[in-house]
Amino acid sequence: MSLTLNSKIPSGPLEGKWQKHKASIKLVNPANKRKYSVIVVGTGLAGASAAASFGELGYRVKAFCFQDSPRRAHSIAAQGGINAAKNYQNDGDSVHRLFYDTIKGGDFRAREANVYRLAELSVNIIDQCVAQGVPFAREYGGLLANRSFGGAQVSRTFYAKGQTGQQLLLGAYGALNRQIAAGTVEMHSSTEMLDLIVADGRCRGIVTRNLRTGRVESHLADAVVLGTGGYSTVFYLSTNAKGCNVSAIWRAYRHGAGMANPCFTQIHPTSIPVSGEHQSKLTLMSESLRNDGRVWVPKKKGDTRAPGEIPEHERDYYLERRYPSFGNLSPRDIASRAAKERCDAGYGVGPMGLGVYLDFSDAIKRLGLSAIESRYGNLFDMYSNISGENPYEVPMRIYPAPHYTMGGLWVDYNLMTTVPGLFAIGEANFSDHGANRLGASALMQGLCDGYFVIPYTIGDYLAGEKPGASAADAAEAKAAEERAAKRLGSLLALKGKLPVDHYHRRLGRIMWDKCGMSRSKEGLQGAIQSISALREEFWQNASVTGGGSELNQELEKAGRVADFFEFAELMCLDALNRNESCGGHFREEYQTEDGEAKRNDAEYCYAAVWSGRASGGHELSKEPLQFENVHLTTRSYK
Repeated sequence: MSLTLNSKIPSGPLEGKWQKHKASIKLVNPANKRKYSVIVVGTGLAGASAAASFGELGYRVKAFCFQDSPRRAHSIAAQGGINAAKNYQNDGDSVHRLFYDTIKGGDFRAREANVYRLAELSVNIIDQCVAQGVPFAREYGGLLANRSFGGAQVSRTFYAKGQTGQQLLLGAYGALNRQIAAGTVEMHSSTEMLDLIVADGRCRGIVTRNLRTGRVESHLADAVVLGTGGYSTVFYLSTNAKGCNVSAIWRAYRHGAGMANPCFTQIHPTSIPVSGEHQSKLTLMSESLRNDGRVWVPKKKGDTRAPGEIPEHERDYYLERRYPSFGNLSPRDIASRAAKERCDAGYGVGPMGLGVYLDFSDAIKRLGLSAIESRYGNLFDMYSNISGENPYEVPMRIYPAPHYTMGGLWVDYNLMTTVPGLFAIGEANFSDHGANRLGASALMQGLCDGYFVIPYTIGDYLAGEKPGASAADAAEAKAAEERAAKRLGSLLALKGKLPVDHYHRRLGRIMWDKCGMSRSKEGLQGAIQSISALREEFWQNASVTGGGSELNQELEKAGRVADFFEFAELMCLDALNRNESCGGHFREEYQTEDGEAKRNDAEYCYAAVWSGRASGGHELSKEPLQFENVHLTTRSYK
């Protein structure tokens, strides 16, 4: 189905677009807001802030999460910080500089208008969170402290030690709880969305399953907002929580919502290396560590000496050597590929040779042990508990791992998908990060969308809609429940010999090898064939034990993995279609002589937006990206 893509970007100067848009969109009278109901799926930073904001405005809200509490959303795992253009350090930062760094960091594959709005609203987020009691780190004089992250030459990242995501989520969770207590938000925990309800071309609700009782039921509303996060667990091993999945946005895709840039996935350079086939996930070490840690490998191939035995002149600080302007704070995609290149060339460290050193010895000498402990103490403790090594005494070992996903549901400037009445916020949409997200910008986007964008823009849609369910809604709700029950029955009928995790692990290996840190035409074509064959084997030989009217985690996993099989094919198709290298999408055929990404602006300066065909397969539509305020230049951090 070919999509009509209207981004609804306001006209006029970049700096005034958002203010002009807010002044011109339709409003819902405060007394009428009580007549409208909104469903929010996901209660991480984006979902919790949106649900709290809707409740505060007076809408009737239902919020859903599959965790046993909104506090367990994956947003809690973000460690390093949140960007904002406050310029507290007086080092030359500005809204325009944050906008430019984000556009450049995404390798010029994001919309100017959306990114500028994100930078503009970033300054409001910090004030909001301080008012909620988020304990940001402070300087001696009392001002909020900042540190640097990759892809920037200023200090604009606000942080709460190494647990920023947790503290920000507690702030949003408190705001959400206030509205739950006030009766404006009805919270449904341990509840998973199985399908959308679309009637007369508009999204009118969702079908859910209570994960404790197995009960399947429908919930109708005047609009639905998806804040369900990213899909990096398609790789099986990732820094994401095991429960993270693609199912909610994939259901939206199946109902006609466009999926934009699904191949744009981010590999984080600072993960604890894989230790063996037994692992089910990877552990992230915050990018903030690269403020004071220096990345290096031995200059001698296969050097098995302890790091303390390798003298300074036999160490290759390869990021400082290759990217002197940014050094160890090079963007994530560049730092990840550089680590892979060194390890592939035989210079890697650790038992499997898949690691590089992140060394704090110089920083400890310069700043003192107590300063490093105050900045990163909980991160160092986490590393020590997992690795059994003391990072105060020996360098950490790190290696890249799947982390964030820049692709997601296509949304317009109002954050609405191609299905009217269905919105996507935070990591569930594609809009702000292009082909590579700068560190500390995920928390910024989630809170920006939830607190400061969607509360305005959803009103523009609802003002033109009659509140309340209709007969068509009820009929489609029943049909959606039947579809969901039939799919659950198909999954419960899987009585093969191998567990679901076996197939997820095999799928993840295909995706990591063929659609991970580097991709090639031959590899992607082979991956599509392998995924198809593995999916067929899954439906023939996977085993789902237990029943549907009880807590059944095997059933939950089976539904999510089945969706991953379909989505993985689209990821590979998107990567195969994009004959260029940009950001985290590195096609081996398209690189410079010194191994850097080689963009093709003449043919691929667009958002690739996919939709399903009624006859099967996928169809590509394109949203051209216009750059009127920044020039398309070769991205360089040297």
